[in-house]
Order: sequence, then structure tokens, then C-alpha cells
Amino acid sequence: MPNSKRTQHLAVAVVGAALLSTTFCVAHAAVKASMPAASPSFTGPALVPLPANVQQGTGRMKLDNNFTVVMQGYGEPRLVRAAERLQQRIALTTGIIFLPTASGAHIVLTVRTAGASKPVQELGEDESYILQVTTAGATLTASNPLGVLRGMQTFLQSIHVADAGFVVDAVTIHDKPRFPWRGFMLDSSRHFQPMTKVLQELDAMELVKMNVFHWHLSDDQGFRAESRKYPKLQGMGSDGMFYTQLQMGQVVEYAHDRGIRVVPEFDMPGHTRSWFVGYPELAALPGPYTVVHHYTSDEFLHPDPKQDAAMDPTNEEVYRFLEDFLAEVTAIFPDRYFHIGGDECDGKQWDVTPHVQDFMKAHGLKDNAALQAYFTKRVQELVTARGKIPIGWDEVLQPDTPKDVVIQSWRGQQSLFQAASRGYRGILSAGYYLDLNQPASQHYLVDPVVLPQNTSGQATKGAVMPEHLTREEEARILGGEAAEWTEYITPEILSNRAWPRAAAVAERLWSPQSDRDVADMYARLGWLSQELATQGIQNGDVMQGMLERLASTTSIDRLRELATMVQPPLDYQREEVPGQAYDEIRPLIHMVDLIPAESQPAHRFAELAHAVAAGTATPEQHAELRVRLRSLVTNNTELISPLQANGMLMELAEVSQNLSRTAVIGLGALDRIEGHSTGASEPTAQQQSELKTLEKLTSAALRNMAAVPVAELVAAQP
Repeated sequence: MPNSKRTQHLAVAVVGAALLSTTFCVAHAAVKASMPAASPSFTGPALVPLPANVQQGTGRMKLDNNFTVVMQGYGEPRLVRAAERLQQRIALTTGIIFLPTASGAHIVLTVRTAGASKPVQELGEDESYILQVTTAGATLTASNPLGVLRGMQTFLQSIHVADAGFVVDAVTIHDKPRFPWRGFMLDSSRHFQPMTKVLQELDAMELVKMNVFHWHLSDDQGFRAESRKYPKLQGMGSDGMFYTQLQMGQVVEYAHDRGIRVVPEFDMPGHTRSWFVGYPELAALPGPYTVVHHYTSDEFLHPDPKQDAAMDPTNEEVYRFLEDFLAEVTAIFPDRYFHIGGDECDGKQWDVTPHVQDFMKAHGLKDNAALQAYFTKRVQELVTARGKIPIGWDEVLQPDTPKDVVIQSWRGQQSLFQAASRGYRGILSAGYYLDLNQPASQHYLVDPVVLPQNTSGQATKGAVMPEHLTREEEARILGGEAAEWTEYITPEILSNRAWPRAAAVAERLWSPQSDRDVADMYARLGWLSQELATQGIQNGDVMQGMLERLASTTSIDRLRELATMVQPPLDYQREEVPGQAYDEIRPLIHMVDLIPAESQPAHRFAELAHAVAAGTATPEQHAELRVRLRSLVTNNTELISPLQANGMLMELAEVSQNLSRTAVIGLGALDRIEGHSTGASEPTAQQQSELKTLEKLTSAALRNMAAVPVAELVAAQP
């Protein structure tokens, strides 16, 4: 898996009456804690992604139980199912029970389809549509079913409450995507994701017009796809958790119904230990091998070459094996594109294998990168022979890499620009890693064709880095993919961590480049979070039940208050906390696991503190901030004893105390800003230093989201 700096990070390193009786109401409890919202009072329609062109009309089309969808022009079963699915989703959104046969005047969405899509969906097919809504009805026009599918989601999102009922505003929308490749990558290796969850992710993707499901099916932690030719792949490399060929075919069909292509990934030559459990002869060093269930610091401080297992590029039997395997799996996945991985193969096995070193000398291969390029070329030929176009991560880009290989960049736009300038097509994932718990705003402002001013990405060593792309080079950048790696993602919390942040990536890849209003984006994502939940796709809602399980009670207001002011670690910080490194077997059921990546109340707290510090806050905002600060102090007083009495919650005692101390400092600063305190205070530098300490991750691997806003208050105090 492409996880930048993973190795470096790992190498260094029963509830009492207080929970039951509390009557405290958490601020913003009525608003989902899963997503910051710049405007909690935002009302629809809230379209995600934003259409390319919107012209508002006059009036509204009202919805009632006589609403129906009428199909005109080209027809196929997929369109019929799409119309039925749209009506079902509208029923979930509105609660309206639609009559089998309309008894009154019809309220019609007329769908006009000019012709067919490709039998197997292709990159770059027309996805444009026109949606026209008047007071009398609506018309959706598209050249093919793909455009219809996209336009139906816009119509669904346009429904909102007005005039004592559900309506769609009169509007004319001309819409098309900016990029043809708008993907969501799901890793099923590190934590296996059952079919129900896979299909649920496809439903969410359809809602926000994503069109590529990149399915990561093999890695060191598990081989998750059934092979009938080589049954020991899943038989010994999966711990019994894998997808049958029938199930993979069902995913392809389900995705096709929603206008989504399925691109599988089988990583090679590295990240292949699960392959070698059943077939050790494929490896550069002899077995036995086991799948990886956990990471430990010791493994990285004292590496065993078998840990960095890699296929043997010098062994002709490896290519014969791959030829048979590719013939089998490419028949399951009809898409033209096939992902061969290629990342993070450090070549440690090759370095200590004499016959590999002899091969490199005999063939003039100067280093491991050249040996991997040799391997990639051989695999590329096998993939191409099956009628497929290979995709590989950054590392496959070498001086003699075939030009039809598509480069997927986890390193950043520098690598992507370099590939495009050399004639390769590319896809961006850097900046879109959902598992790093970065805010939606950060994902939203990453653009595949804009080079960041400050970035940690890297181009290939010694390469000339273009600062700008020509129009021809820019056209080679196909789009991007949100990536959900699952070291810390179980099926229970998958959607909670992926959505609605993934929709920020979907919008960046669909909508015009000029759409960059972060506050507006957050407001619309707040609505989308509710719509996802309405459609059965859990996001922030999962926290409630998991908190109740931890506390063994449904009275969790105090615990929820604490949860709204913490967030999980950024980037790879969690792996540096003792006892928190990846372990597939360890249950992910603690607060760090159940909270969303972003907290709306914490975001609101930061907004208030910033306004007060800047001198722009209203009296009401001053009062709201004071209430929030006092609540953190009170919350700790009420929580500390029950937290210490519950083994599952004990780790939160320090977190609660840190939040309380942070709030005490904040209250003092607020008093001085408002002129209520004239006494001497602790030196600002001393307070800032203490806040830095309070901000650090505790053993519970939680971030104190009050520390930075309070530091801003401290800096502003007279």
C-alpha cells in the first residue's frame, strides 16, 4: 500500500451514576457531529458536487404521492432500475408513500435518453446531462444512460422542504464532469470488508457521481479474491475471509447499474506476503511465509528480509503463474484498466539473494529500481495481452516504462506532473487519503493539475520537475481517487470515516476548478451527511451506539460532550503511540475509533475562538464560547470518577482532564479580553507552552481540539 513514510514512523517508535443522571445537553447535539458546518441553519437544495452551470428559474415543483418517472427515447433494464431506485430514494428522503397508480394529476420527471452507453463502461464516456425544472414538472435529458444516472442524483439532491411540503426549485442545470476519472479506493486486505459494506460504498459513490471503484484486493495482510486456478492464494493467504468469483461479479454488476467502473488491484512485486503463504516459490527467498496481522516497532528496527518479501523477477515460473492468474481474474473484471500496484518494493530480498544479483549483473540492471522496471515491463506485457491497460503507483515510472502504463501518484503533484511531462497519463491520490483523518477542507483544495506551493510530495530522484503543464500534458491527468486504507478501519466504522469527507474529493473532480468556497462546501456536506444517513449509509451516526456500548448505558451526554472535542490522530501519528500500531486482531472499539475524523462542535468552537481573538465576535458569540468553555470544566468534574471506574473508559480520564485545564486557561483569557479580570495572569509564553503539552496525543491516541483555539485566545489577551 502506498503509505508515505510508514517505515520511518514505525521505526521510531461499570459507569456510575454521574453518567446515568446527567441532564447536560451537548452543544449542537442536534447537528451531526460528523462534519463541521459553517452555517448550521443551511437549507437545501444543497448540491454535492456543484453542477457546472445553474440558472435559477421562478417558482417550485411540488412533490406528492402522484409523482412518477416517465422514460422516453432509448431504453434498457438499467434505466428502469435507476428510475425505480430514484423513486425509492425520494420516498426515503421525503417519507412520501408513492401510489402504484397515480390517482390525481401526474407530477412527472420525464427522462429522455438519446442512445446507449458502451456495453462495458469506458473512460471518458459522455456523462453530461440537462435538468430542467418548472412548476409543472421536470425533464432530464442525456445522450446516454450515464448522463441520466448523474442527473437523477442532482434531482434527488434538489428536493427540500418549502411551502409546507417537499419541493424542487425551478432551475435549468447544464452539467458535466471536469475529470473523467473520479474514484474511490477501498482496501479490503488489512481489514476485510464484507459484501454489504462494499455495496454500501457503491451507493454512496453514486450519490456524489464518483465513477471508478478501485478495489485493493491483495497485500501482505490478506489475499481477498478467489482463484480457482491457484486456490491456495485465498485458501492460505486470507484467513478464510475473501470474495468468491460470484461475489466479485455481483459487485461489477451492482457498480455498472450505478455508472461505476470496477478496477481491481493485485499489488506486485512487493506487498505480496499473502501470495507466498500458499506459493512460496514465487518469492525471491524460500518460505515459509505468513500473512501480516500486526506491525511492531521491533520489526522495523530489526528488519528481516522476509518481512519485505517480493516476487522473484528472475524466475520465469513467476511469469507463467501470473499469466494464468491474470487470465482468470481479468475475465471477472471487464474494465479496460487493471492495477498492478508496484509501490514500496525496497528490494531487501533481492539484495541478499545471490541468483538475483547475478541476474542483475548479467542483464546490466544497475539497481533495484531497474530490476523492478524489468519486472513491470514483463507484467505489463501480460496485462496488455489480456486486452487491459495497466495502472501502477509512482514507483513503476522508470526511464523505459511503456507509455501505455497509467501512473497513480501517492507522492504528490510533482510526481504526477513529471509523468505527464514525459507522456504518461496519471491519476492523483496524494492529498486524498481519507485514512489520514485530514479535514475535508484540505482534500477539497487539492487539485490534480495545480502544483501546491508547499508540499511533501516527491518526484523521481534526479528528474526535472516542470512547474506548469502544457494543455496537452494537463489532458493526460485523468483525475483522482479518494483512498481508504483500512489498518484502522473495520466494517463497523468504514462509512463513518469515509463519508461525507470523500464527497469533498468527488466535488473537486467533478465541479469547475473555480469552485473553492470552503465554508459553502462544509455547509453542503453537512446536508449530505444527513442524506447519506437517510439512504442507510452510516457516517457520524455510528458514534452514538458505540459510545453506549462502551459506557454500558444509553445516558451518555457527558461522554458525548467529551467525544465532540477530540479527533483521531492525523497522518501516521497513531502508529507512534505505544500499543496503537496496526493489529488486525485487536478490536477497534475505543473512542479514537468511533469518533468521526472531523467534529462539528469542535469546528464551531474554533470559529468562536477565532472571532473573539480577532475582535469580530458578537456578544452572542462571546456568550456561546463562555458556555462551551465552562461546560468542559463541568464535564470533567462529572466524568472523572466514572471514567476511572470503567476499564474501557479509563484511558479517557487524562483526555478529560486535559480538556478541562485547556478550558480553564481559555476562560482566563476570555475574561481578560472582555475586561472582566484585572489581576496578574500567568505569562503568555508559559500558557502557550502548557497548551502545547495539553495538545499532545495521550495514550488514548486522541487530539485535544480545544488547545489550538484557546492558544489563539491567549495570544489575543491584553
